[in-house]
Amino acid sequence: MTSIDTTLVKNVPLRSRAGRTRFALLLTLSSVVGAGTEAFAEMDGVVAGSAAAVKLTPTDSSTRYSLPWQLRPVTIGNGVGIESAAAAFNDPNGNLDAAVATVLSASYRISEEWTPMIRLAFVGNDAPGAAVDGSSFANPVVGVTYSRKLGSYRLALFGATTIPVGTGGGDNPNLRAARTNTASMTARPADSAMFQVNYLTEIAGVDFAYVNHGLTAQAEATLQQSVRVRGSHSADATDLFRTNAAVGLHVGTFIGSHVSVGSDLRYQRWLSHPTGVDRATGMHTPYSEAEMDTATAAIGVRLHFRLGQRAWIRPGISYARGLDARGLDAPLITAQTNAAQVDIPVTF
Repeated sequence: MTSIDTTLVKNVPLRSRAGRTRFALLLTLSSVVGAGTEAFAEMDGVVAGSAAAVKLTPTDSSTRYSLPWQLRPVTIGNGVGIESAAAAFNDPNGNLDAAVATVLSASYRISEEWTPMIRLAFVGNDAPGAAVDGSSFANPVVGVTYSRKLGSYRLALFGATTIPVGTGGGDNPNLRAARTNTASMTARPADSAMFQVNYLTEIAGVDFAYVNHGLTAQAEATLQQSVRVRGSHSADATDLFRTNAAVGLHVGTFIGSHVSVGSDLRYQRWLSHPTGVDRATGMHTPYSEAEMDTATAAIGVRLHFRLGQRAWIRPGISYARGLDARGLDAPLITAQTNAAQVDIPVTF
């Protein structure tokens, strides 16, 4: 509190009623001035603190991230999700084949930068003609993501391994499950390592993205090294080692606060030259040039809704199309991917 000049108080005659009154008025005035000064000081502090908080808090447009359809997310956190893709394509004999692949995923954030994860896949196949239908449990994937935010940019490093316990493998595989695994690699090429059930596959990847003003632009590169650990006497492929690489791009933008539209382009190629089984002759033959690589494009729309204080649900639907040498001029149903996918991730 600001005090009044003591010389004024000393000069006030206190013996008279007027003097005592004047002294009381001076003390009251001093108290009012002091309280007002302190109040204004507190108000300045509150306003300055609020302005600093607003300045340090990122805007919504800088944190809105468009989740890709075929690529890994660059954001990390606690989450669960379910993806289901229904695919229709031609088998090697030209017959119509259909497969439905469902993938369950979960992650748990253990620090600001590290998040372990797990993926499980279940597949059903409606085989054509006299072929048998089937279902399969794919190899689980366990891994970890390291993510850093660099202003408007985000970097994510990914490492994982498959666990070779999927059905349809071994020396005497279940024929229905084995054919389902083959179909699943066409239905979901981005998860092909999960369906090579006789192989243990090490996966290493890097993602880099720009995220700001409701726009996401992301690039991805992945290397997969597979080692055969079972089924050495089965009729399946006999390669001891297989090496595969993939690159991808994603671009997405928000329309308003709760809707985003995004598109992916992904290219995957064998770096080794694997062998497969010719269904017509039953002989093991090297992959043809057309089988050495796979290109897919996907486009879709996603909703973003908050659940309580911290949780978000981001359901989306997309369409994925395989691109062969004919590009978009190929018939709608080809030997490559032609799938509709529903994706429902929840983060908390």
